[in-house]
Formats: sequence, structure tokens, C-alpha cells
Amino acid sequence: MHDDRTDRPAIPSLSGRPWWAANEVLAFLVELVALACLFGWGFTLGDGLAIQLLLGAGVLAVAIALWALFAAPRARFPLPLAGVLVVKAVVLGGGALALYAMGHPVAATIMAVVVVVNTGLAETFRHRPAATA
Repeated sequence: MHDDRTDRPAIPSLSGRPWWAANEVLAFLVELVALACLFGWGFTLGDGLAIQLLLGAGVLAVAIALWALFAAPRARFPLPLAGVLVVKAVVLGGGALALYAMGHPVAATIMAVVVVVNTGLAETFRHRPAATA
């Protein structure tokens, strides 16, 4: 189906820059949510506020270190795609598992689906030239 006035598809392609930018924003938000979930889960592991804060901060620090060292766009130790995807699965999937462990199975499932779709789209966009419009 085409728009007769411009001879362009009536529905914009998912490979255009606005879709890429929206997916990147979603990826950042998913990362923040995963980190918050990991902190929350770590916090629930201990007895007493000091131990809870240490465990929450410790889990959070490990996740941030993994991400910064191996999965960030400017990672200290860049990995091939398979390695980056493993780190993303550990951190982002860990966030979904943490949410599940805290008693929120529906939210955890939704988060896991969003992580998979977002990561899949990000890799698809990364390997296709951006549409010019």
C-alpha cells in the first residue's frame, strides 16, 4: 500500500532513524530498570538495614562492572557479539529474574519479553543501514 502523494509506503519502515532512536531510549530505560531490580533483590537478601544496603549495593556494583567492562558501547574489554549478548543476558535477564524472585512473576515475564525484543531490534538496526528520509 502506497501513499499516492509521495510514492512512499503508507506505513514507515522499522529501519528508519526514529525507530532506532526510540529503541535505544527503550534499551537505556530497560538497563536502568534491570539495575534497580537487581539492587532491590540484593536488598531483600539480608537482615538489618546495613546488611541489606551492602547486599543491594554489592549486587548493583557487580552488574554495573560487568556492563561497563564488557557490554557498554565503549566497554573497557570489547567482546564479540556473542559475548556481549551473554553479558546482556546476565544483567538484563538477571533483572527480570530478580523481579520474579521478589514476587512479581507477571512483571518479570513482561520485562523478559521487552528485553528480548529490544535486544533483537537493537542488533537488527545495528546491522542494517539507517533509512534516509
